[in-house]
Amino acid sequence: MSATPYRSEWLRGVLELCVLRTMTGGPTYGYAIAAELAEAGFGDIKGGTLYPLLGRLEKSALVTVEWRAGEGGPGRKYFALTDAGREALEQGTSQWRVFAATVGSHLSPTPAASR
Repeated sequence: MSATPYRSEWLRGVLELCVLRTMTGGPTYGYAIAAELAEAGFGDIKGGTLYPLLGRLEKSALVTVEWRAGEGGPGRKYFALTDAGREALEQGTSQWRVFAATVGSHLSPTPAASR
């Protein structure tokens, strides 16, 4: 899927929710998260953006971290949602939908004012 070049400030505002969403299927690692986001159309999320975000999620107890041995390579750091992470995703998604609807409504063309 080709990625639309979104404004970086838009992506920064929603990336945390999207990263949490990628973890709903179970534990995963950074490269797989970036690949899933790219497949979803978000473009190439650089490690310098993704890994600090994952560190903040861990520090906030929204995800847990587990090192697993690699298959023929180095170990990988797997991230999994905590109950608090699932709650943050649910609340954030609800808030995002309201915000997106508000923005969409505001940006929609309005009928010309009657003269």
